[in-house]
Amino acid sequence: MDVYLVGGAVRDQLLNLSIKDKDWVVVGSTSETLIKKGYKQVGKEFPVFIHPKTYEEYALARTEIKSGLGYHGFKINFSSKVTLEEDLIRRDLTINAIAQDKNGNYIDPFHGRKDLFLGILRHISDSFKEDPLRVLRVARFAAELSYLGFYIAKKTMFLMTEMVSNQELSYLTSERIWKETEKALITSHPHVYFQTLRYCRALSVVFPEIDQLYSVYFTKFFHNKIIDMSKYVFIGLAKISQVSKEIDIRFSCLCQLLSKSIVPYNDNNRYTFYNYLAASFVRNMCIRLRVPSSIRDLAVFISGFNDFLYEIVFHNAQSIVIFFDYIDAWRKPEIVHKLALLINIYYALNCSIVVDNKTPGENLKNMFTMANSVSIKTVVASGFKGMGIRIEVTRLRIILIEQWIISFFSQQNEN
Repeated sequence: MDVYLVGGAVRDQLLNLSIKDKDWVVVGSTSETLIKKGYKQVGKEFPVFIHPKTYEEYALARTEIKSGLGYHGFKINFSSKVTLEEDLIRRDLTINAIAQDKNGNYIDPFHGRKDLFLGILRHISDSFKEDPLRVLRVARFAAELSYLGFYIAKKTMFLMTEMVSNQELSYLTSERIWKETEKALITSHPHVYFQTLRYCRALSVVFPEIDQLYSVYFTKFFHNKIIDMSKYVFIGLAKISQVSKEIDIRFSCLCQLLSKSIVPYNDNNRYTFYNYLAASFVRNMCIRLRVPSSIRDLAVFISGFNDFLYEIVFHNAQSIVIFFDYIDAWRKPEIVHKLALLINIYYALNCSIVVDNKTPGENLKNMFTMANSVSIKTVVASGFKGMGIRIEVTRLRIILIEQWIISFFSQQNEN
């Protein structure tokens, strides 16, 4: 049997990028042979095996013939007679269809190395359109490699658009959409993923909430500026990506700006405690996409409390303590820092002047530090018991925040 390194590992190696995972394809062998050698088979549909020592994935060379709708319904042949080229041709892009043998020689039947040099994302054959997930994958690669100047070939974009028109994407499950989106969110330019989906008309199918931004109704007067809201949201996503690689923060920033763009703005409610309409909008989108709760909660918090955090110094201390209780900040202080970062991005998008470097996020963190300095042990030692402990701790926290707010405005008046 012959073993070849394939896919992303070869591509990233040729681009001088760090290799995350290595995938191997085995030609001229059978499942029985690999099992005898100590490989452990995983899954039932595909002939994929785990190496007994390296734990890397080895797959038997296979061919796939479309026999149904969507990404299901493929007839798979993984006999020992399947050639390397037959295996490579079923892949999505030329840059992902390069193999390397044990001697370091490249096998490149579809000129993937040339496309790497030219910076082109190009499909291999018309069989590309048999799998609707490839539309999202190409959009993700566009986001991942855009900083190197990569772009999608015209014929490939045409195929992607045709797949959308044929309603192929309607067969994608929420889990698959989110999994590919999650990968896109950790790229250097995640906004390119959504923009690419817009170009091939897939955005209206997988992210109709975001696609709304391209309506003429979403170029509007916002924070004393006339803003194209689609550009506004993606500029914010690009900015947050420069300061944080965490998926929950990037996705929450997207939701935060999206909710501010979609949900009607009422200046009379600028000092509102919680925007239920914005929070519900984001929560419903997260439920539809099956977004994990750890990511969803932060997105809902920042969307619902955006206006409150933006104007936090104008709220009373009791409301601020209630806010900290609501987000469970005492047990999860890291959430305060994440919300501070998110509100600062919003602040940076809408304000050109920072007064004494006192951004809403800094004010939020300072208030929390002050309130969190209350010692529960000291309260207990003072004789409080049961609910009395909670009531006294809350009272002391309110007093400290009130003192901080008074000090804050005193400093502002002096300046």
